[in-house]
Amino acid sequence: MNRIDMIHERLTTALSPESLEVIDRSHEHAGHEGAKAGGGHFDVIIIAAAFNDMSTVQRHRAIYDALGDAMKTEIHALSIRAYTPEEF
Repeated sequence: MNRIDMIHERLTTALSPESLEVIDRSHEHAGHEGAKAGGGHFDVIIIAAAFNDMSTVQRHRAIYDALGDAMKTEIHALSIRAYTPEEF
């Protein structure tokens, strides 16, 4: 399974999003220290009712928790845009 599919699967399982887009930006960071170690750079745009009544920090923590160990091995940098359906 590639990294995009892994991220998509983990976030879908944990947060049941209405919409989820995962963009691999690793190619833009070639030579960067994190890239040298094998970690990728990704953008996540996620819309989920699970974010209702959560602060931005809580939303990010929920995403990091869903990604688990991949945040230490497969992902070096993650840009997150997390919305409730009403916000989007």
